[in-house]
Amino acid sequence: MGRFLAALHRMIEMEESVGKLWHRLVTGAAERRYPQAAVRLDEIRHRVSILFRALGGDGGLKVETTSATSHGARRRLLQRLAGSGRQVELAWRDRDALYLPAVIDLFPAQEHNADLYLWLAALAAASPVEPVPVALGPAVNTDWFLANQRQTRRVLAAWPGLAQSYTRLVEAHLAGRPDPSVLPAAEAAREAAIRQGLRAPGSVAALPAAAGAPWPVPLWLHPAPPRSAAVPADTDDDSPPEAGGEVHVPAEQRRYRAERTEMPDGKSGLILDRFENIFGWAEYVKVDRASDEEEDMGEAERTAQDLDQLHVARDHRRTASRIRFDLDLPSAESDDTPLGDGILLPEWDWRKAVLKPDHCRLQPMIAATAEPGELPQHLRRTARRIRSQFEALLPSRVWHRGELDGSEVDLDAWLDFTTERRRGQAAAERGFYRDFRGGLRDLSCLLLADLSLSTDAWIDNHARIIDVIRDSLLLFAEALSATGDDFAIYGFSSRHRQHVRFHQLKTFDEAHGPHSRGRIQAVRPGFYTRMGAAIRHATNLLAMRPAGQQLLLLLSDGKPNDLDQYEGRYGIEDTRMAVREARHRGLQPFCVTIDERAGDYLPYMFGSTGYVVIRKPADLPRELPLLYARLTG
Repeated sequence: MGRFLAALHRMIEMEESVGKLWHRLVTGAAERRYPQAAVRLDEIRHRVSILFRALGGDGGLKVETTSATSHGARRRLLQRLAGSGRQVELAWRDRDALYLPAVIDLFPAQEHNADLYLWLAALAAASPVEPVPVALGPAVNTDWFLANQRQTRRVLAAWPGLAQSYTRLVEAHLAGRPDPSVLPAAEAAREAAIRQGLRAPGSVAALPAAAGAPWPVPLWLHPAPPRSAAVPADTDDDSPPEAGGEVHVPAEQRRYRAERTEMPDGKSGLILDRFENIFGWAEYVKVDRASDEEEDMGEAERTAQDLDQLHVARDHRRTASRIRFDLDLPSAESDDTPLGDGILLPEWDWRKAVLKPDHCRLQPMIAATAEPGELPQHLRRTARRIRSQFEALLPSRVWHRGELDGSEVDLDAWLDFTTERRRGQAAAERGFYRDFRGGLRDLSCLLLADLSLSTDAWIDNHARIIDVIRDSLLLFAEALSATGDDFAIYGFSSRHRQHVRFHQLKTFDEAHGPHSRGRIQAVRPGFYTRMGAAIRHATNLLAMRPAGQQLLLLLSDGKPNDLDQYEGRYGIEDTRMAVREARHRGLQPFCVTIDERAGDYLPYMFGSTGYVVIRKPADLPRELPLLYARLTG
């Protein structure tokens, strides 16, 4: 009996191995892709952003990954056999972002895959702000067909240097399209029209009608771009997000369409249903699948990529591991003490081009549990070195001569006056005293630190972003104390426009010491990043300090976002307007960030010289005081 069971087990293992091998063979043969020549958006994002803006694209648009959508076209036999090829990632743009595939591996030459990214950026720069109507059908397909031809002609006419690259891409793409000779007559006519439209843009006036959708055209913009790309956060749920366990970050950061749904009750399992009633992957089924069971993160990620839409539910349980998707969930409420009833501030609505008065409520707060403390031991050696460097910034003490009042008589001034008078010259009125004193550093600085939930991420095995920010604030305060400069430190986060949290760490009127150190050490991450309101209030505080130079430093790890419409373009435009308002009042705004993708949005908000990216977050505590020294001369 034992030998029989062992033989049966080996047969099952062999069957599984053969099945997996067969699946890989069929899937590989069905998908005509070239992973060895793949180009990822993260590798070329900076070049794409520069080209898009250089060709007249909207500077406020960010470059994001697109969502995979079902194309509905006739699939090849092998694709139907393998169950693949249903979805495609096509480029498109809206008023918030330019969306491009996370990976392009359509061509055997890596150069062609990179050129496709650049071509799509050029095509999007010439496209209208709003996408064409998004309902499948012959009329709308014709609109998509004609619009892409028209935009292609416009790009090639304006920038003829792209013509050679475009021709290579067209020929490489046509080699992989369906052969019209094997298609039904109506579909063959439609395919021939698309081929002609690619080779000679504008030469085809209409797209012939045929059953189903045409095969996707990756050189053109999406005919029906998805409208929703992220999960709206639950504003009524005050519970903290699930924490603990290993966080798995997908290698390819894709954007997923999703919606919230209720958590399954745990009483109805899939096995209790009749198998003929089992739905497909694309349909939501309330299956009680325990969240603490062992899970292959790679398999879960691949499953997510196969779904048209994700459904998100909360079960308040910890897991051994998690996958990080582009989904925002609210943080836990903090126990800091509110100071007053809040401050009403305006916000810029870029769609209507108006400044909404009293649109946001900013709540000043102070840490309730902060204990006065000294500088942590691991920072003391660095602090001593930075203090000695900053003490050198103090102006040297020198004799100030010809003063109307002073500590000593200025004999040189008296002799000059006496000599001129005896020569009969008209002696100018002057001071006869001198004084020995130092120069004056006529400046004020307010440092505003982003304390949003994103700072809870780990930068290595030893520290989180919030730990690096905390150390940076402590060393910054020690450095400025050595110079005697007028400075203040605040932190901010937000939950929505009526709850912008403004944490008081050190005010202008208090000296840096144990109490401010304790408040800095008590900072913790939470909520989101409504930058505009925080910058406006910081501007008001700094503008009240009389100084020849007023520096507003923003320390952040990412772009503005919040639970409501502040996500995306709206937040970027409001922050840009807040920065312009600060400059108009004579302040010097400057952003220090550790976000590697900051080049996509910070030049638009702060200008090309108004920000700096710290490539290694662990270097921020050391770099921040030195950056301040360079900015203040």
